[in-house]
Amino acid sequence: MVAGVAVCGACLRDPPPFDAAWAAVDYGFPWAQLMARFKFRQALDLTTTFVDLMDSTGPPADAAARCLLPVPLSRARMRQRGYNQAWELARRLGRRRGWPARADVLHKHRDTPSQSDLSLAERQVNLDGAFEVPAAHRHHVQGRAVMLVDDVMTTGATLRALAHLLKQAGAASVEAWVLARTPAPSGPG
Repeated sequence: MVAGVAVCGACLRDPPPFDAAWAAVDYGFPWAQLMARFKFRQALDLTTTFVDLMDSTGPPADAAARCLLPVPLSRARMRQRGYNQAWELARRLGRRRGWPARADVLHKHRDTPSQSDLSLAERQVNLDGAFEVPAAHRHHVQGRAVMLVDDVMTTGATLRALAHLLKQAGAASVEAWVLARTPAPSGPG
């Protein structure tokens, strides 16, 4: 991104289905190591620090309320990990902002290989049909502004898939709020 420009070149060429995205930090040292501890080693003591970072760099605090939705884990991944790191962030951000946060609106009903081991094309195919908004929960998104919350945005494939799904379910707008964004590779010097 160029200073003062609100939309990156890649988003101008291929607009994502989400309406806006916020990231607190670049995914690199020391954040990558801390986030791995948070995500895989139950270092939930880092949650407050991460929420502070996200809150200070996210949408304006006086913005209209959005329903915060964590990126869901499959049942198998939830059993393995014991918690959803995106939910830990979303519920605390919701409490801080006075916005509702719901962990029951999005479901990942199909376990998929880890996205981190896949190329961009493989990531997109990997997620086909993996998520759903159960009919009993569609009223939570229909006509509403929703905010997807996750720890890391790498290629954006997961957030794109979920934003597309939420708009199909009737969401008025979908935004993404992540702790870290993997920087785009720099081109030749």
